[in-house]
Amino acid sequence: MLEWLQQPWPWYVAGPLIGLMVPLLLIVGNKTFGISSSMRHICAITIPGKIPYFRYDWKKEAWNLFFVAGILIGGIVAAQWLSNPYPVIVSPRLSEDLAAYGVSDYHGVVPPELFSWSGLFTLRGLIMIVGGGFLVGFGTRYAGGCTSGHSIMGLSNLQWPSLVATCCFMIGGFIMTWLILPFILRL
Repeated sequence: MLEWLQQPWPWYVAGPLIGLMVPLLLIVGNKTFGISSSMRHICAITIPGKIPYFRYDWKKEAWNLFFVAGILIGGIVAAQWLSNPYPVIVSPRLSEDLAAYGVSDYHGVVPPELFSWSGLFTLRGLIMIVGGGFLVGFGTRYAGGCTSGHSIMGLSNLQWPSLVATCCFMIGGFIMTWLILPFILRL
């Protein structure tokens, strides 16, 4: 069983499991789903004051905080006991391209040459980790939600803003992958 859990799950198993979250949430009466809203709930709980944005009944959305805590705990369990001990399989062409940028270690979930404490204090690391984190947070707030909220729940509810946001996520991902990332990796 442990060996089976350590393998990557195929799309035809993981996709429907994610998709089943939508009817489940609709059945229990929730029309929102996403990780970014939990930050607002945490701020509403901890920030005293009369900021109108944080004045709402966050207790009705407490399930979202348990969901995020479950993701954190699940990530820790998966990293400690369920991680695949074998290197990530990368296509030979991509491996050649990444080797030109100094990326050759595929034994973790992410390459340590790019995402590590020592890599953080390089120009490339600052741009990718700190700058990327800021842009994700800013984009999530600007778009009114994160990729899971818009692309899973918003599209399922046929919300026009979620379609626009999801298209922008995809376009931004393509631009980053093909135009910006190669430039950053050369630093």
